[in-house]
Amino acid sequence: MGGQTGGNSFGNLTLTPLVEDLQQHRGRSIVIAGDEQPAGVHALVHILNERLGNTGKTVLYTEPVEANPVEQTQSLRDLSDAMASDRVTTLLIMGGNPVYTAPADLEFNRRLARVPLRIHHSLYFDETTQLCHWHIPETHYLESWGDVRAFDGTPSIIQPMLLPLYQSRTPYELISAFLGDPSRSSYDIVRQYWQKRHVANDFERFWNRALRQGIVPGMEAAPVSVTARGDVAATPPSPTGVEVVFRPDPTIFDGRWANNSWLQELPKPLTKLSWDNAALISPATAEKLGLTNDDVIELQVGNLSVTPAVHILPGIADESITVHLGYGRSRSGRVGSNRGFNAYVIRTSTSMSVALGAQVKKTGSRYRLATTHDHHELHERHMARSTTGEEYSKNPRVIQGEGLRPPQKDETLYPAFKPIDYAWGMTVDLSSCIGCNACVVACQAENNIPTVGKEEVARSREMHWIRIDTYNSGDPQNPEIHFEPMLCQHCENAPCELVCPVEATTHSAEGINEMTYNRCVGTRYCSNNCPYKVRRFNFFQYADWDIPQFKLLNNPDVTVRSRGVMEKCTYCIQRINRGRIDAKVGDRKIREGEVVTACQQVCPAEAIVFGNILDPNAAVTKNKADPRHYGVLAELNTRPRTTYLAKLTNPNPKVTPS
Repeated sequence: MGGQTGGNSFGNLTLTPLVEDLQQHRGRSIVIAGDEQPAGVHALVHILNERLGNTGKTVLYTEPVEANPVEQTQSLRDLSDAMASDRVTTLLIMGGNPVYTAPADLEFNRRLARVPLRIHHSLYFDETTQLCHWHIPETHYLESWGDVRAFDGTPSIIQPMLLPLYQSRTPYELISAFLGDPSRSSYDIVRQYWQKRHVANDFERFWNRALRQGIVPGMEAAPVSVTARGDVAATPPSPTGVEVVFRPDPTIFDGRWANNSWLQELPKPLTKLSWDNAALISPATAEKLGLTNDDVIELQVGNLSVTPAVHILPGIADESITVHLGYGRSRSGRVGSNRGFNAYVIRTSTSMSVALGAQVKKTGSRYRLATTHDHHELHERHMARSTTGEEYSKNPRVIQGEGLRPPQKDETLYPAFKPIDYAWGMTVDLSSCIGCNACVVACQAENNIPTVGKEEVARSREMHWIRIDTYNSGDPQNPEIHFEPMLCQHCENAPCELVCPVEATTHSAEGINEMTYNRCVGTRYCSNNCPYKVRRFNFFQYADWDIPQFKLLNNPDVTVRSRGVMEKCTYCIQRINRGRIDAKVGDRKIREGEVVTACQQVCPAEAIVFGNILDPNAAVTKNKADPRHYGVLAELNTRPRTTYLAKLTNPNPKVTPS
């Protein structure tokens, strides 16, 4: 938001109706400060929640769940100072990559070199490992026993999913070895710890129940009573120049997942960037500085600088640049394949989240960013539909009036489709969808979808079976954002099926648009005839059958495709068939909710519903009877089985731009 402009407004947001809303919902409201806000802002938020009667109701306080809570940045600064004064003779670094991620002013890499003995225990040979004498390979947490605490203090026992692939050690085993007992396994360590904690004589019963449930119940942190101080103030700074906002990358986080090609290629929410980070700026700031997409700038904070490429994004605050951490790695991926720029080099210990007073200079260079924002996206006329709750209450059929009228049954030459036992269908609730991309990567994992690399993504050749179409509407400074997951619509009148010369794409008796991979000859007629542009073509040989660990990567229930094959969403047909086999063994029909697609299973908002639309009690059938229900491009008479529920918003009509 902008700076304060009046007694009851903040930037272009009128505060009076917000205050009225909070006062009318005392004890049932909540005020939340962002994680990156300074301590003064958090203190004021605590005071607001207390005065609104929220404390003890919507807001609970507990003791920290950390074993030894400290101020992390100060702790790292103390270590750096100790190394600089030669007071550290042996340093064991467990996990993390501080040479890459530590604040630039701490000069961690230079000071680490002064330590006589340096040991790094980590999953990867990274920037920190390169400066250490010893590297102890870490066992992945999915290969080891362990225990963790949730935010409320509830412990959970970590159980391994497979035996370790390599000769590695868990943190538990390493600490035990340093304490003089190198023979104990992580299983023994965790089990013996909980034997000491559980004093009753039914430990085996307790242990088995904890493993089965996944948590140790009854050990959550108890609420504590606190009183907010009233003598706290948050004084906003008044800097000159541009602010730089540091954020973890939406896919590779702080760089720890830079070696994961699934996450590298996954288009990032909003920007749709793939394989790169960029300096994100608003349209107004870009116009002021004479910048366009892919322009390279010199971004200087104090005496530190970096040269990122620019990506213009509506909704970014003016005079502000957002940069994502995690790129510009020197020890990840293949040699010479490092992408993006290292934003850590301008982040200091005093500006961990925001750096003020930055200077921006256009360099005249260009750097090509790969973004999928305009790949296959439908015209705005078919963008995700939405309406307000007020309009919907007046006319529940308002959504149906937004699109062109689909043909009626007596207006088509296509014969009616007559399913046998099941008719599979899907709905996506756009009111719930947050555009997080979880469904995209879950589909990739489930269906052995390959990654293609930045160059091929730039040519619109990404292979994802699901894309998240993102549309902006309204003021570019504060746009309303709409997400619409787009996958194969499994049309009952499928245009792709009519043009395939070898019948590689066919219609099943249950309404699924199927692909027979070994019959496909790669004409791509089906893709040209698909109005939704949801079919993908394997231009190159992406599959790898030789590297041993890659054999564990692939889902054995799904064919690994070779070059020259068209592919797309199958409604996770392998899961449907598994459910069919179980039902046949039990001499019954497939039950509601028994078949769950990968995208449905992973959706954190439960926006995706899949099932048999012949079942009147199925959730998907009820959704398709909802007044918000609509089909994309239904006027083409494709009769899609994948349909949508329009987005409903509930704006306060009193909140108007000042």
